[in-house]
Amino acid sequence: MADVRIAEDWKRILADEFSKPYFEELVSFVKMEYASGTVYPAGRDIFRAFDKCEFDNLKVVIIGQDPYHGPGQANGLCFSVNDGIAFPPSLQNIFKEVHSDIGTPIPISGNLDRWAEQGVLLLNAVLTVRAHNAASHAGRGWEQFTDAVVRAIAERKQGVVYMLWGSYAQKKGAIASPSSNLILKAVHPSPLSAYRGFFGCKHFSMANDYLESVGKEKIVW
Repeated sequence: MADVRIAEDWKRILADEFSKPYFEELVSFVKMEYASGTVYPAGRDIFRAFDKCEFDNLKVVIIGQDPYHGPGQANGLCFSVNDGIAFPPSLQNIFKEVHSDIGTPIPISGNLDRWAEQGVLLLNAVLTVRAHNAASHAGRGWEQFTDAVVRAIAERKQGVVYMLWGSYAQKKGAIASPSSNLILKAVHPSPLSAYRGFFGCKHFSMANDYLESVGKEKIVW
């Protein structure tokens, strides 16, 4: 994992976590998985969420669960796919809600680098997955690491928007204080649940209204 890219401020904040025994075991497991088969995302993109969205610039946190496990999809940002890849159903529904909420046209590319670079941390709970095998790297230590990430944000930053879609994300984001941040909750954008409250949640306009109210630039969704 030597060629992974991660912003310098995140490196400093997470340095203690990187040196803990569980993380060293996790690194060994992940290296072995990459050496023995196909794993997503590409190794250099494992920490892409922390490279594209620097800690100092962070304004919004979106929490996903597991990287996409199909060819060419996962790029290290939750819900995001590489240029030229068809939108998975949840991402389609996210773009539909953005369009319905604030009028932004459905984009050509599902690559969410443009969000990350504006301060949206697109954080999966688990950062790697074996090809065609959902949740295959769950329970190996990633969850402990990403819990530490959310805790670091909650302890160091206020005025952050947390978009928590589905019970898994809501549990993971529960540490964030609603008195000093904006906590937005809805069902997951998956086709199984989107019609039960994700569509019409207006999280994107609410996020921008809040950011403006605390003196921060809106996100161009």
